[in-house]
Amino acid sequence: MSACVPARADSARTKHVHPPHSPPPGGRRRFRVAGADVSAAIAVFLIALPLSLGIALATGAPLQAGLVAAAVGGIVAGRIGGCPLQVSGPAAGLTVVTADLIQQYGWRTTCAITVLAGLAQLGLGCLRVARSALAVSPAIVHGMLAGIGVTIAVAQLHIVLGGTPQSSVPDNLVALPAQLADVHPADLAVSVLTLTLLLLWPRIPGRAGQLLGKLPAALIAVAGATAVAALTGLRLPKVDLPSWSSHALATLPDGPVLGLVAAVLTTTLVCSVQSLLGAVAVDKLVAARPATTGHVKRSNLDRELLGQGAANVVSGSLGGLPVAGVAVRSSANVAAGAVSRNSTMLHGVLVVIAALLLVPALELIPLASLAALVMTVGFKMVSLNHIRTVTRHREVLVYAVTTCGVVFLGVLEGVALGIAVAVGVALHRLTRTRITHDDAEGVHHVHVRGQLTFLAVPRLSRVLHQVPHGADAVVELDGSFMDHAAYETLQDWQKTHTAQGGAVDITGRRPGTRISEPAEVDGCRCRPWTPWRNHQCERPSTAPTPGTDRQPTTGGPHGATSGPASGPTTGKRTGETAGTTTTPATTPGTPGVLDGSARVTRATGRELARGISAFHRNTTPLMRRELARLAREGQQPSQLFLTCADSRVVTSMITSSGPGDLFVVRNVGNFVPLPGEESGDDSVAAAIEYAVDVLKVRSITVCGHSGCGAMQALLGAGPGDTRTPLQRWLRHGLPSLDRVPADTHTHTHPDEDEDAHASGHGAARPSPPRLAGRAPVDAAERLCLANVVQQLEHLRAHESVARALDAGDLELHGMYFHVGEAQSYLLSEDAEGGVFQLVLEPDLTA
Repeated sequence: MSACVPARADSARTKHVHPPHSPPPGGRRRFRVAGADVSAAIAVFLIALPLSLGIALATGAPLQAGLVAAAVGGIVAGRIGGCPLQVSGPAAGLTVVTADLIQQYGWRTTCAITVLAGLAQLGLGCLRVARSALAVSPAIVHGMLAGIGVTIAVAQLHIVLGGTPQSSVPDNLVALPAQLADVHPADLAVSVLTLTLLLLWPRIPGRAGQLLGKLPAALIAVAGATAVAALTGLRLPKVDLPSWSSHALATLPDGPVLGLVAAVLTTTLVCSVQSLLGAVAVDKLVAARPATTGHVKRSNLDRELLGQGAANVVSGSLGGLPVAGVAVRSSANVAAGAVSRNSTMLHGVLVVIAALLLVPALELIPLASLAALVMTVGFKMVSLNHIRTVTRHREVLVYAVTTCGVVFLGVLEGVALGIAVAVGVALHRLTRTRITHDDAEGVHHVHVRGQLTFLAVPRLSRVLHQVPHGADAVVELDGSFMDHAAYETLQDWQKTHTAQGGAVDITGRRPGTRISEPAEVDGCRCRPWTPWRNHQCERPSTAPTPGTDRQPTTGGPHGATSGPASGPTTGKRTGETAGTTTTPATTPGTPGVLDGSARVTRATGRELARGISAFHRNTTPLMRRELARLAREGQQPSQLFLTCADSRVVTSMITSSGPGDLFVVRNVGNFVPLPGEESGDDSVAAAIEYAVDVLKVRSITVCGHSGCGAMQALLGAGPGDTRTPLQRWLRHGLPSLDRVPADTHTHTHPDEDEDAHASGHGAARPSPPRLAGRAPVDAAERLCLANVVQQLEHLRAHESVARALDAGDLELHGMYFHVGEAQSYLLSEDAEGGVFQLVLEPDLTA
């Protein structure tokens, strides 16, 4: 046994000494709640209290049931659920479902149905099927919520006018004229006051509006209407909270079995889908917050389903409404800066305190004020943003059918209709294939847009037989699927047409659409994205013979390009990363050297020809018209993009641009030499002058990238390294070294270096630029960021750029592209030295 380890007999008597000035270990950690969670909980509580009462009123349930559901949703779902910042409680999306259940089975059986729905959610959570709920089309979900919103708004309109709502939307619409003829002025006045406060409170201008806007409009509207009603002595129905001793609890379900099963399934579906979609939305809201607010874990959807199920079991058992995630309260929780689930749980505790201690104050609230509040919630559920989204994605029919089905038939029936229509639309799109034929300069083009199935074979055959015998034909397949019937039809026609002296070229965007076996030069079977991976198909004939070795190079002295090659690359543009070269193993002068060089030349030519052939085959049919337009109109780029010659930086890919969009200048290190220097470079200056004065570009972007070999070479270069053209070119990066701390590089600058002094070398070092959210990983990345900022300063020294900047016709941008993360950062010069901010993904659903 080691002398450093005490024997077992002595270990029990060993005293554990804790460090001085610190408490002894083993004490229990105190429970702490962050201040941000406390303020967020209060904000959510002030919103939840009136809404919970209003939703209970809209369902026809006891008003206390809304408070029970709010408290249980906050405490139980907040503690167990998988989305820390989602606030659960009685949701407007469940109003119609619960109201129908109360009408059919009574309140106590509805509570039992809520318990059964919670058990079903627990089972689904244990089966880990939460992700499958997201497969429901958003058009169906938005249509369901819109239908529920219309139902709520029409029903609450009767209470606003002083009447009593009917059981369905058609009945409410039929009774509306009579209700308008018998308006109760007191109820209408309180409702109008509530609506006015709801609309105007968030719009108070000035500093007062900023301070008062922190209070939720819903609370102010209900409190203001209650105060006015109490002070003026208006006689109108108010909240009636019976004693908790007479509160109705759940009982055994009583009713037809099939009806109860349908009710449980409906409640489970609506609660689960609304909660899971709400969790996904909360994740997006949290991701959009500044990083300084703290890290919050992403939602665990299966655990969220378990939390919602447990909350429904408890809420139903205690006589509360069904529970689901609520968008309004969750958004308020995130916006208030909550950092953990403690805010959700604390809001539930506050609801319990209010339900026990604030009963006299709650009973002063007019029912008309709560009805007006819930009516506005119903109108907001019909979102114009959602309508624009489904219109853009051509799903208006699914949305409209679901909405109308929920309004006139019910939630379950409306959702079922929406699913049926969504499946029909999907099948229609699958079977809808457009086949066109045109003749351009003697070449017959047959364009197939959509999926080729046996249903499209008659139309395909009819169009193919319109191509004359012996003519040149191009069949363009713009789809991702072709079944066996369509494959045979195309293959038989191709063989027949070729036998009659014609030529056929079958192209497609997706792999697997070629019918015939291509020639050896076109035989690359790579997927379309594999050329970006620096990949070329290997041929047995191009393999090195004995006496030759394939050895990768790093692209020149000091690794001035991108570093180690990722694979064999040939046919690159000048200045890009050198690929693999063939280095003969034999000594100079042996016959094997000439043979190896010839083999390299032939292999390079074949790879180049394969790439050109793939362009002609796959890209030319899609780009011919656009390129012809650009040839007629000339180039009119909006940006000058100056970046490194590194082969991994694909400008069109990282900027989502196409032909004619960017005027690109590439060189080793993305340098912009100062004008008038003895060692300057007129080619870069000429490109800048041409872009600004002739092409009239509106912006210039200098883009650096991670793993830049030029930066690494600059860090390791000595003061006298000026022998080669590459070493002389790297001198343009010397001013960038002054922007980084001296301990990050070993380069020292001689005092006699006049060029360096002319470039600003030796001046006071400014603050180095940095990345938002993290520190640079190494000296090369730190130098790369500084180099972007320095080259922007060099740009401003060019006369044409300075003139355009003064006139307001030009903008300068700095950009950093991290190759390994495929992330882009844009320079923001708000802080000293500049900060590169990550470009976030836009919300495509907005």
